Amino acid sequence: MRSLRILTLALIPALATAPAFAQDGSAAGKRFAVTGGITLLDTSDPGDGLRVDGASAPTVSASWYATDNFAVELWGAADKFNHRVRQDGIGKIGTVEQQPVALSGQWHFGQPDNVFRPFVGLGYYESNFSNEDIGGGDHVGLTDAKGAIGTVGLDFNINPTWFARTDVRYMQSRPDVRVAGQGTGEDLKLDPWTVGVGIGARF
Repeated sequence: MRSLRILTLALIPALATAPAFAQDGSAAGKRFAVTGGITLLDTSDPGDGLRVDGASAPTVSASWYATDNFAVELWGAADKFNHRVRQDGIGKIGTVEQQPVALSGQWHFGQPDNVFRPFVGLGYYESNFSNEDIGGGDHVGLTDAKGAIGTVGLDFNINPTWFARTDVRYMQSRPDVRVAGQGTGEDLKLDPWTVGVGIGARF
């Protein structure tokens, strides 16, 4: 969370100068963009008194714009989200890490040179769970989560090349629970939301 606040503060000087640069050249016709930033991922409570705490990690994305409005984005975590697992009445019972990657189609509203450009996206993601350390008995593992991902975001154009971005993503995450390598027939309802901020460049 601290890293998310630091990056947000770092964006303020760039955003303050954006109106002075927004009309310098044109972003129209540029077909590629890359974005790097920090993302906070928070899960829903799986139930039965179990809680999986939120975590932050650096994320990157690469987009190809088929038109000035429609883009295909590959997005993922550059490092793993490290979650603390807690049980009501007990406290911390372990940790688990995950690293999602997603491919989405996105629609960017308005003209490429607009100062504000909101966008929405829909796609498919997979998230690999690893280093599960939960409880003191048989090893508890999680299968990869996979499914739909939805995105809502806003680009703030600084100049024809550089932009600041904030986005919110939702993933339907129901990994299967395995104990000592055997399936239990149960899944874990995590369904995380992410909130991210970053800086991007188009070319």
